[in-house]
Amino acid sequence: MSKRQGALRLVLGDQLSETLSALADLDPAHDVVLMTESVAEATAWKHHKQKLVLVWSAMRQFAARLEARGVRVRYVRLDDPANTASIAGEITRALAEEPAERVIRTVCGKWALEEHLLALAHTLSIPVEAREDDRFLCSRAQFAAWAEGRKELRMEYFYREMRRRTGLLMDGDKPAGGQWNFDVENRKKLPAGVRPPARLRTVPNAVTRDVMTTVEAGFEDHFGRVETFDWPTNPQEAEAILDHFIADMLAGFGEAQDAMSWGRPFLWHSLISPALNIGLLDPLDICRRAEAAWRAGKAPLNAVEGFIRQILGWREFMRGVYWLKMPEYALRNALDAEGKLPWFYWSGETDMACVADAVASARDHAYAHHIQRLMVTGNLAMLLGVHPDAVDDWYMVVFADAYEWVEMPNTRGMATFADGGIVGSKPYAASGAYIDRMSDYCKGCRYDVKDRLGENACPFNALYWDFLDRHEARLAGLGRMMMPLKTLSRMPEAERAAFRAKAAATREAMGV
Repeated sequence: MSKRQGALRLVLGDQLSETLSALADLDPAHDVVLMTESVAEATAWKHHKQKLVLVWSAMRQFAARLEARGVRVRYVRLDDPANTASIAGEITRALAEEPAERVIRTVCGKWALEEHLLALAHTLSIPVEAREDDRFLCSRAQFAAWAEGRKELRMEYFYREMRRRTGLLMDGDKPAGGQWNFDVENRKKLPAGVRPPARLRTVPNAVTRDVMTTVEAGFEDHFGRVETFDWPTNPQEAEAILDHFIADMLAGFGEAQDAMSWGRPFLWHSLISPALNIGLLDPLDICRRAEAAWRAGKAPLNAVEGFIRQILGWREFMRGVYWLKMPEYALRNALDAEGKLPWFYWSGETDMACVADAVASARDHAYAHHIQRLMVTGNLAMLLGVHPDAVDDWYMVVFADAYEWVEMPNTRGMATFADGGIVGSKPYAASGAYIDRMSDYCKGCRYDVKDRLGENACPFNALYWDFLDRHEARLAGLGRMMMPLKTLSRMPEAERAAFRAKAAATREAMGV
């Protein structure tokens, strides 16, 4: 009697949850879990060294936890001479060496890889089951049903539906505190002399240190520093970071969540997205614990609501838009931007204090918070007219939490308005005045934020008015652009021409 064949169960590097749908009903006596350190995925974008360390260390530790439960794991390391470099190649090799009756996997977070694995399934002689990723709180089908028939997709209305569905921050059928959104209370500059609590650092464990050595030696041409790595790589480490945030940081998160400060990249932010996006934390559990802190009187409602909105609202909305609009979404370039990304996005060699600080944070920590991403690096790229492909690539490379399902709608939808208004109701364009209002960058900057056309004028200023001038006709139908466009229309033509000339010289000097 022949031995019964089990299932080959695929687990990807951003699917490191023991509750993963691909692992449901797993039979340790017969099934094999396949995990592979894919060079192809690591170099499709030349990911930040810290992201490679994060994913591969977390994968190795996840495999060890499965093996401790008696699960057989076929783990393909980078240094395996037989490593085919690709996920599809490892599936094919595994089935040739260890026949299985079926393949079970969870849907990918990257459209191209999902299509590749769907195509592979047609070449195999056994069935392949692709299960929904139920770690997300809104399935692709549920989002499509919500979006059907809507002229505009707006996160705020999706978020309200998710609040009703989950019961988070609800008092019966009404929002807690009598309103859905407390964002107006969360847009304050960091008060002078106020310092956030110290960040809880994760000390790299033995597995992580081993991967750090491997990455430093084998991926030396990738962006970023390895030696400053301190991201959590297993559930215990991730839980410690989350506990610290809720206990010590959440209460101060609200008012200053949009603030920026030179040399202080973390402020009151949670720093959980790298762990969350690879599966080490559960989004609903995070939201419930934040809500419990508010109900226990340990954090104000505006802070808790703003934090929950980022996870329950924005994160889920980004994923929904991505799967609803791909693959066409990746081709969108509504503003016909064709410029190159300035080299200082990689080197940090710029006299613009805000940009230099954001790039330094990305280099040293594979991190920058949402306003640095949106209103500094993203805003500048949009004003310069950088092609959205180049912006996509940069964000995918430099941030540890970047996966295409969340990165692309943020860069094309929010940072560059390349999607033409699918995600946002207006371009998030701003002059230096916004950065001055929300940060202390301008005080120590070589450029004068009050000067618009002089030799030392803040580059954001001329670029902003030139952006409005170039796209005046396209933006005219957007209600939220009415006031700046009205100001532009009153501007003498000579002044508009001066802004155009200044902006053109700036783009040339930046190599755009």
